[in-house]
Amino acid sequence: MNLDALDLSILFPAFIAGLLVLATHVPMGQQVLKRGIVFIDLAVAQIAALGVIAADFMGWDPQGWAVQAAAVSAAMLGALLLTWMEMRWPEVQEALIGAVFVLAASAGILLLSGNPHGGEHLKDLLTGQILWVSMAQLLPASVMTLLILATWFGLRERLGAAGFYLLFALAVTISVQLVGVYLVFSSLIMPALAVRRWPPHRRVAGGYLIGAAAYAVGLALSAASDLPSGAVIVWSLALVGIIANLAPPRRVR
Repeated sequence: MNLDALDLSILFPAFIAGLLVLATHVPMGQQVLKRGIVFIDLAVAQIAALGVIAADFMGWDPQGWAVQAAAVSAAMLGALLLTWMEMRWPEVQEALIGAVFVLAASAGILLLSGNPHGGEHLKDLLTGQILWVSMAQLLPASVMTLLILATWFGLRERLGAAGFYLLFALAVTISVQLVGVYLVFSSLIMPALAVRRWPPHRRVAGGYLIGAAAYAVGLALSAASDLPSGAVIVWSLALVGIIANLAPPRRVR
């Protein structure tokens, strides 16, 4: 363990990125768990990643707005497809979501097959590069996160299935470029699982606390041990979530 590696100039932006992801994914994750569509996050995140890969395949500037537009467009189209499939074949919805995920992942591999750096690019999209998030990335992500949260908490009851999928797709598109597909899925599902036995009025706040604690611990451990941050944070989310699930707060009478 190298405690000298705990550099706040690197860890602080990474932690803020984690909080931004949690801000939208904790409340949405509880809705996803309730609706029984757990793998939707993986599917939409992979579709958004496919948009990024397609933009790279066409030679667009990785930091340009065209790439962001490609990612958002891909995720939105994926959300509309999932909405249509839910209405058309609700009895096999989870299986179809899994099929969409595999198809999007396979399409990404095919597009990267001729890229000499394709393997590294794919790894970055899956596991993320949270330690290299810059403050310049965080500003637009913060603005979009606030807009998503305002819409979610203000209009949630009137969104309907299509509105939910589209808002969810936008949140995932922002998150996947900050922390990668694996952390996006973990941030959505693990806090929701951890608080499922908690009193309903405490679940969102509890999910935020569990997620924030896991990101803080995971970032510190990964920096001190020189291990991949994304993988360590995923395990931190799981372990903190297990502890929280084993000792749920008592109901207030």
